[in-house]
Amino acid sequence: MPKLHRIRRGPGRIADFDRAVLRRISRWPHGNHDAFFRKLSASATKGKLWFAVAGALATVPGKPRRAAVHGLLALGVASAVTNLGFKALLPRTRPLPEHLPVFRFVHPQPTSSSMPSGHSASAVAFTLGVSFVHPAAGALLAPVAAGVAYSRVHTGAHWPSDVVFGSAIGAGAALLTRRWWPARAEQPEQRRSDEALPRIADGAGLAIVVNAKGGSYSPETGEVLRETFPNAHIREAGDDDDVTAVIEEAAALPGTKALGVWGGDGTVGTAAAAAVEHGLPLLVLPGGTLNHFARDAGIATLEDAVAAAAAGSGIRADLGLVTAGRGQDGTDEVREFAMLNTASIGVYPNLVRRRERLQGALGKPLAGLIAGLRTFGAASPTTLLIDGVRHRIWILYLGRGRYYPRDLAPLARPVMDDGVLDIRMVTADEPFARLRLLWGVLTGTAGSSKVTHLREASRISVQALDAPLVLAVDGEPLPGVRSAEFSVGPGHLRVYSPAAGTAGSSMRTTLIRP
Repeated sequence: MPKLHRIRRGPGRIADFDRAVLRRISRWPHGNHDAFFRKLSASATKGKLWFAVAGALATVPGKPRRAAVHGLLALGVASAVTNLGFKALLPRTRPLPEHLPVFRFVHPQPTSSSMPSGHSASAVAFTLGVSFVHPAAGALLAPVAAGVAYSRVHTGAHWPSDVVFGSAIGAGAALLTRRWWPARAEQPEQRRSDEALPRIADGAGLAIVVNAKGGSYSPETGEVLRETFPNAHIREAGDDDDVTAVIEEAAALPGTKALGVWGGDGTVGTAAAAAVEHGLPLLVLPGGTLNHFARDAGIATLEDAVAAAAAGSGIRADLGLVTAGRGQDGTDEVREFAMLNTASIGVYPNLVRRRERLQGALGKPLAGLIAGLRTFGAASPTTLLIDGVRHRIWILYLGRGRYYPRDLAPLARPVMDDGVLDIRMVTADEPFARLRLLWGVLTGTAGSSKVTHLREASRISVQALDAPLVLAVDGEPLPGVRSAEFSVGPGHLRVYSPAAGTAGSSMRTTLIRP
């Protein structure tokens, strides 16, 4: 007799086990525990209990929020496998009223197959999914999950073997989703090539350009900088000024020993190119919105910049070089400029903007997930010739230096002079590319998906085959681009940076606010 038939009719070891457990439970006297298990079982119906727990965890950024997402993913898989798969394949009658006291028996009894227990599968899947990310939260939920699983037997909704099988399905679903969210490789420790630079205590020999058009500029900016560097030459570039020309003039001033800049990363990049051309070290004053380069150089505040300049402490950094051609064939107008951080073509700027709008409320991981799903769900690929090879791409991302983590959300650059371009492409060349990509974004495996290509090089060329491109370099968009070449000038830039261990010192210079 087939095993399935034996399970349905009752004979066999599994049926003997089920009836023995129910007989033991039926002997327990009536008490408050009966009402407790009925309510606990009802609270977990259709996942209500676990959605409530996930909602509570999601209010706390970081690990709790990531744990909630992972737990819900595992629950979704377990629920789908149980209700759409095994319940149809393994029809089984639920316990009858004579198997338990009437005061304990659940009313109304579910009508679906008893094998396996969906409540148990969801409880175990959610709890294990949470514990993979946040072990302490998982440990707190474990007794609740066990109580939910037992409640299905206590109330007569399931046979004990249904609960065992359902729990196994939940554990398997959680283990499967664990592979979807692989542990990120640890980024290397920050490494720097120290460089002795001219000491500038009061601003003598320092030429500073302030971009008054954006960033965190306020009317107080020039006043505070003059108080901080009383002997520096300070020039504010207003709406009627060409910032590039003002920076060139400042760098060429007689007696200039260092070039300072206050502004966003685009302005800092222009100043970096001028500093390299004139053989000057660069002092970055964090006056932009995000200050990516300044932070990577160890300058998070104005105090850090002042301390580095006074001590003559600096580092060597690579400088990215971009040559962009516009016009019909890419040769009508050619522009050359510096790249300090990143460049991108395709939908990456839209993804970043969406993520930054959401991450304050949701945290970076969940914000990145939602931003990725929204962006790639509606995006169209662009056809490019990359190093002579034709590709249909959603994203071409270039980092000046290796960024970490090695996926679609690079955040940190621990080394400033590694001499490479970090190249990340998301292509539409593969079959079912959009589905592969959306699945990778949903499961956290986009970095290892077949549509994602990660490599490093010192040079790369790009040519538009259809419409002109919008090239974003350090956050500054350049439309109408037909061709672009990117390369690295290894160690070309000398930049002031606090000595290791001194960033964020106790020195308290007045900060400039927007």
